[in-house]
Amino acid sequence: MQSAAPAPWRGRIVVLVGVVLVGLNLRIAVAAVSPIIDVVRQDIDFSPTQVGLLGTVPVLSFAVFGSLATPLARKIGLEPAMVAALLISAVGEVVRATTHGPQAFLAWSMIALAGMGMGNVLLPPLVKRYFPDRIGAVTGAYSVALSISTAVPPLFALPLARATSWRVAVGVWAVVGLVAAVPWVVVIVRSAAARARLATILRRAPAPHGPAALGETSGGEVRVVWRSRQAWAMVVMFAMNALGTYVGFAWLPTLLADAGLPADEGGRWLAVFAVLGAPMSLFAPVLAQRMRNPYPVVVAFVACWAVGYAGLWAAPAHGTAVWMVLLGIGPSSFPMLLALLGLRSTTPATAVALSGMVQGTGYVVAGLGPIGIGVLYEATGGWHAPIGVLLACLGVLLVAAWFACRPTMIGPEPAVDERADAADVPGKLPG
Repeated sequence: MQSAAPAPWRGRIVVLVGVVLVGLNLRIAVAAVSPIIDVVRQDIDFSPTQVGLLGTVPVLSFAVFGSLATPLARKIGLEPAMVAALLISAVGEVVRATTHGPQAFLAWSMIALAGMGMGNVLLPPLVKRYFPDRIGAVTGAYSVALSISTAVPPLFALPLARATSWRVAVGVWAVVGLVAAVPWVVVIVRSAAARARLATILRRAPAPHGPAALGETSGGEVRVVWRSRQAWAMVVMFAMNALGTYVGFAWLPTLLADAGLPADEGGRWLAVFAVLGAPMSLFAPVLAQRMRNPYPVVVAFVACWAVGYAGLWAAPAHGTAVWMVLLGIGPSSFPMLLALLGLRSTTPATAVALSGMVQGTGYVVAGLGPIGIGVLYEATGGWHAPIGVLLACLGVLLVAAWFACRPTMIGPEPAVDERADAADVPGKLPG
């Protein structure tokens, strides 16, 4: 008589908690400073150029240090690399809260964001490793947490700075990173017997593309990924999506202010733009897993984005609510792509290499967006040309997504005996 299938989350609850906590930590260092920058400038003499650099540091850190996550994971393992990333981020957040000069604040901000950039890259392969049968649902869960980590700090930063000091308001968020490291430490120190039990659970979990490979990435996976046209399509899709998102955070308040809206109203609409991604982040990755080719969903998201841009081009001060809601829905192809990093990888080792390539390279391109749009705005004296460029970027996104979403796999086929190797997975959690 065939034994009953295990509960779908059995043995993986604490891993799931760890994934969600990492998601909560991935944008805090970005979102905690900008709402209180005027308060910080009362104590630290930032020049306008240095303030602008604060807006560029996140994307640059994500690009540079995200690329370093792949060799680090290959050297010490996925889980230890995640713990290192979380600790680096926490140290950066605490130390920058104690600095007294703009250069030191910028340098330690880069350290704080370095850990988060590494975490960006490490999460998709960890989901692939521990949840090969639940990639869409788990990616959705941490994407929602990521949206929360963007939206919550701005709500509390200024009141906390007024009640205590800006140093407390900037440094207190390091606690989230330290707490997020605890489940991964538990995973690492678990006994061999517990790891073997988790291996049994993963062997019995239904995986659409064969067994989960639990070994670390190697140079072979990296070479395969960098030679894949589909992987490069994912890079372009990621870059265009991130570019549009970061341009929104950088320039939407200015665009609305130029249209005659009060400054505080522009800030509220920016919050709407950020928060609306949370509910869609829950469903988009699930759709990516359930659909053989999720390209039609990407088209729907891009259509929302395009109509929102068109509305801002034609009448930004009229129908603003409609345009901002549509702009908030548009970037939801981002969490769908995060799910595809695992769904289109043959093994977790391939997912590590693919995630590092897509996010490291994609953020380099995305970092040019806020700067380039700002230069074009200054040169033309208006928003029609910048919005036209953003609409063209959506066209590029659509073309790249056509290839990125194809139901083909990236990477070498898993070996027949890889399920037996699952006993080497570092950790099993009570569930």
